[in-house]
Formats: sequence, C-alpha cells, structure tokens
Amino acid sequence: MMSSHDAEEDREQGCPLIEGELCENEETIQRLTEGFLSNYLSDLSTSKLALQELTQNQVILLDTLEQEVTKFRECNALIDLNALFTEAKVYHGKLVNIRKEMMLLHERTSRLKKRVLKLQQHKQKEDLEREQQREREMERERRLTAKPAKHT
Repeated sequence: MMSSHDAEEDREQGCPLIEGELCENEETIQRLTEGFLSNYLSDLSTSKLALQELTQNQVILLDTLEQEVTKFRECNALIDLNALFTEAKVYHGKLVNIRKEMMLLHERTSRLKKRVLKLQQHKQKEDLEREQQREREMERERRLTAKPAKHT
C-alpha cells in the first residue's frame, strides 16, 4: 500500500485518483492495456475469422441465388416461348382458314365470270338474231311494198 506521502507526490505529478487508488506511471498503463487486449484479442481474432467466413459464405450464397434467379428467368422465357408457339399455331390455323375461304371465293368468282361471259355471249347472239330478224322483216316489207310499174 502506498503511503500518503506517495499519494501526494503522484498528485503533484498530475495523476488523478481513480476509485481510491493512485494512477501508476505510463509503464503500468501500457501493461494494463496489453493485458486487457491479450484477454480479448484472441476472441476478437476468432470473431474476425468467423465474420470473414460468414462473408465468404454470403458471397457464395449470393452467387448461388443469382444463378437460381437466372434459371427462373430462363424458365419463364421458355414458358413465354411456348406461349408464343401456341399463339403462332392458332394464327397459322386462322391463316389456313382464310386461305381456304379466299380460294373458295376465287373459285366462285371464276365461275361467276364464266357465267357472265356466257350470258353476255348469249345476249349478243340474241341481239344479233333480233337485228337479223328485223332486217329480214324490213327486207320483206320492202319487197311487199308496191312498186310503181316501169313505163316501157
């Protein structure tokens, strides 16, 4: 234990009292600090290593998660692709039906054109026959019309 005389000397040197004990010199403070650090430094080192390991595991997990997200995106892309193929089949069917209808309409219009042509030819023939009949009747009337006799 220190005497009161030693306590007075320490006060004069600028060391304050800490909970009733005198503050020791710098060497003592250094030793106390090293002792304190040696008690906790191994635990801190262990914690640091554990944190590094956790960080590495977290990076690995993030990479794995990113790969899984990529797989899901590819899967969704395949689903979208399948939907597009299904939609393409539907539209292909519609195009085939439209083509059939167009061919049917083309066939009908071709038949109608032929029929119109035949009707036009038939009408022209009838008109020609009517005209010829009229000319024959006019010729007949002309023949039947009295002609003045020629003076001989």
